[in-house]
Amino acid sequence: MTDPSTDTDFIQATSTSYDAIAPAYTDRHPDGLGHHPLERALLTAYAEQVREHTKAPVGDLGSGPGYVTARLHDLGVPVFGVDVSPRMVALAREAHPHLRFHVGTMTELDLPDETLGGITALYSIIHIPTDHLTAAFTEFRRVLVPGGHVLLSFQFQSRHADELIHLTERFGQDISLHYYLRTPETVTAHLKKAGFQTQAQVVREPLGEEKMARAFLLARKPL
Repeated sequence: MTDPSTDTDFIQATSTSYDAIAPAYTDRHPDGLGHHPLERALLTAYAEQVREHTKAPVGDLGSGPGYVTARLHDLGVPVFGVDVSPRMVALAREAHPHLRFHVGTMTELDLPDETLGGITALYSIIHIPTDHLTAAFTEFRRVLVPGGHVLLSFQFQSRHADELIHLTERFGQDISLHYYLRTPETVTAHLKKAGFQTQAQVVREPLGEEKMARAFLLARKPL
């Protein structure tokens, strides 16, 4: 897979693109967990692990409309959302006024060292270029307490090779988004490079109108 993005321009492109599609995206996906019992079960198990280990908050990175943040809150986890798109953050605040959301990027978190008990990044690492992935996971490790957990999910098309898709239109809006469709093995390798211990991997096949498989990885910062 040839990676066309080797600097931080991808952050601005992702922010601008999701600003353009935020209202339509939120209308289409007000609760992306609603029809996916496996995702809900995995998030519930993750919340139980975090609660048992620490009372430190969870950062939901790439929080979008905020439905994952809200579900973690309902599961008794102190949580806040971070998204690169100001319009997404505004819509999440409107939908969930009792929760905290702010604009930021997962590649450079505005947080002190070892302050988070966990991180979720569901379908959001797909816009991080491969050249930046280990650095992003290293940033995750920096802000997590020892023993803190990371739950990732992402789409992929092949178990044998990484792929790259570039979209210039979504929901009738002009955008410029790169989708890095990496195998679970590739993502696991980058987690290992960043110092994480992978604890579980779950893969499910496409459902309904979905065209790509989904992978879920649970990893832990060593004690």
